[in-house]
Amino acid sequence: MTTTTPGAPAVRGAVGVAHTRVEGRDKVTGAARYAGEIPFADLAHGWLVLSTVTRGRILDVETAPVLGMPGVLTVLHHGNAPRLKTDYIGLLGTPPDPASVVFQSDRVPFAGWPVALVVAETPEEAREAAEALVVTYDQEPHDTVLVAGHPGAYAAAGHMPAETEKGDLEARLAASAFVVDAEYTTPEEQHSMMEPHAVTARWDGGRLEVVDSNQGTSWVQSELAALFSLDASSVRVRSEHIGGGFGSKGLRAHQVSAVMAATSLRRPVRVVLTRRQMFSLAGYRSPTTQRIRLGAAPDGRLLALEHRSLNQTSTVYEFVEPGAGAARVLYDADAHRTANHVVRLDVPSPTWMRAPGEAPGSFAMEAALDELAEHAGVDPIELRLRNEPEVGPVSGLPFSSRNLAACFREGSRRFGWADRDPRPGTRRDGRWLLGTGTAAGSYGAGAAPSTALVTAEADGSFTVRIAAADIGTGARTALTLVAADALGTTPEQVRVRIGDSDFGPAMIAGGSMGTRSWAWAVTAAAAELRERLAVTASVPPEGITVRSDTTAALGALAQKERHSFGAQFAEVAVDTATGEVRVRRMLGIFAAGRIVNPLTARNQLVGGMTWGISMALHEEAVRDRNTGGHYAPDLAGYHVATHADVPDIEADWVDDHDPDDPVGIKGIGEIGIVGAAAAVANAVWHATGVRHRDLPIRPDRVIAATASASASFSASAGGGAADA
Repeated sequence: MTTTTPGAPAVRGAVGVAHTRVEGRDKVTGAARYAGEIPFADLAHGWLVLSTVTRGRILDVETAPVLGMPGVLTVLHHGNAPRLKTDYIGLLGTPPDPASVVFQSDRVPFAGWPVALVVAETPEEAREAAEALVVTYDQEPHDTVLVAGHPGAYAAAGHMPAETEKGDLEARLAASAFVVDAEYTTPEEQHSMMEPHAVTARWDGGRLEVVDSNQGTSWVQSELAALFSLDASSVRVRSEHIGGGFGSKGLRAHQVSAVMAATSLRRPVRVVLTRRQMFSLAGYRSPTTQRIRLGAAPDGRLLALEHRSLNQTSTVYEFVEPGAGAARVLYDADAHRTANHVVRLDVPSPTWMRAPGEAPGSFAMEAALDELAEHAGVDPIELRLRNEPEVGPVSGLPFSSRNLAACFREGSRRFGWADRDPRPGTRRDGRWLLGTGTAAGSYGAGAAPSTALVTAEADGSFTVRIAAADIGTGARTALTLVAADALGTTPEQVRVRIGDSDFGPAMIAGGSMGTRSWAWAVTAAAAELRERLAVTASVPPEGITVRSDTTAALGALAQKERHSFGAQFAEVAVDTATGEVRVRRMLGIFAAGRIVNPLTARNQLVGGMTWGISMALHEEAVRDRNTGGHYAPDLAGYHVATHADVPDIEADWVDDHDPDDPVGIKGIGEIGIVGAAAAVANAVWHATGVRHRDLPIRPDRVIAATASASASFSASAGGGAADA
């Protein structure tokens, strides 16, 4: 493909060609500064003090001794902090989480609740004083344990309907030749990004300036303006480089407390969360308990499907981890019922985490499909292909494109699936049992209204300004390539500036919607700019700038089911004596629209698949039911996959055109993790013949399950004792 700007020579299209990150050199040389590294004159440092009880009331905050300590400037708490406005609906359609709206009450709803901020001249002085602050509580009994059938559970909608239903489920189950009825669980998971949350707040000429690490400067700007009753134009939020977010970096306690302190002291104040503080203040993925019932005809075609998911939320804020949402896209049945329920416990508020809903939901659904394939004697891939829906199973809407079958066909060929012996426990490599597994995945491909500014400079170059966020995904580079093609020039002639709320409202980096939303706005502005340049003799010294707004264009889109899809394949080795599970290789084939930058896209997909390994085998935040707090809330106690755990991973894609998108983008941020844990779990079954319905698949669980299976087999072989 070639594109041209009027009067310019033709250039080869940049979109679809691998390109190194435009900011890559700055990052590897340290020139790229993150929120906690940017220097400010007269900078003070805040340190949050968190509750040591799980539920109760603050009786006293003994500030006098601390205020006399070296360097201490102030101590903010519920007794002296300013009152904030909380009766508003934010950018994501919800009120603010009270855990972020700090120091407004003496109530403590969970362990790790922010009760005070100590501000001092240095971070060392602030920390020492914070650790010396004595807070007295009236402690109350608490409940922090999520269990299936909890009496406090209720249906909750979140960002999708709470429940959907069609057909007579019980009748179709009764008519089924094969039935699966099983419960699956996933644990609490932490975001664990490399860069902790950090912010600096200051007042400059009557304007609040916030330098932050977040996933959307427009988002944080609007929240802070609402909370502090400020005009949005008097708040500027900047976030140029972000060391990972995964849904966690929105409005949090550190930003609000920093603004409070900067307002009180009239000097810049920085607050950086520690890794341990992040476990209670930065959100997490809720644990889930999920029940799936499937009924199928003799050929494996689904007659009945029920997916019920339960997650926990805090007592002060409702967040839904919609695990049952996966079934609403992947599979249809004559009778189809899904439900997302929550229960309020004395725990921190969960939040968005890479593929919210789909990540845990796909584990349960795809593991259940594998069980059904075993019962029906049908190949797992063939079973999925037989149950491909023609329209949205719940919505009835047509798919903009659905190339999941193409993903399975290509993945099967490259993985060598045809050579697989379907019998479990038949392959060995020394002490290792070997197995392979597969799973499907989907994730929504949405877009949200965004604005962009594109300027033609007098020197012939172009500048793009948009309040996008590059949280490590390569968004800055992708937008450079999109802009170059839209302007008919080369990437070297385009400068992309992001991460500044002054550039106007734009979609956050989340929901796999960022690049699609921003690219749409950039493309629209570039098209208008080219029209203006076509009738302009020369560009003036100040340049020519065009602003786009995609609100109307998005509103005119036809209603369709829009999703990315993927087929995951895994091979594992299991030592049933030690309980070790090693993933030997993984392959993911995806249908995710047009790939803007193959280099960074592959990184995103491989990263998601790696997280799937971590989810399947390692990650589990464990809470002490007696204290309500976590055991070992740090990266020593919370295990994530390391280099030694990551095998040969390959990610690739099939052609997948979305005709309604001007650049054909769907989004790849989430789809890489969806189905990955299920593929690993299904491979463990194929290796051992034992199903693992609870994540993670720890060594102790492998040993116990193997012993139980052996005992059952022996009892059955002995006659009469199998049900004992």
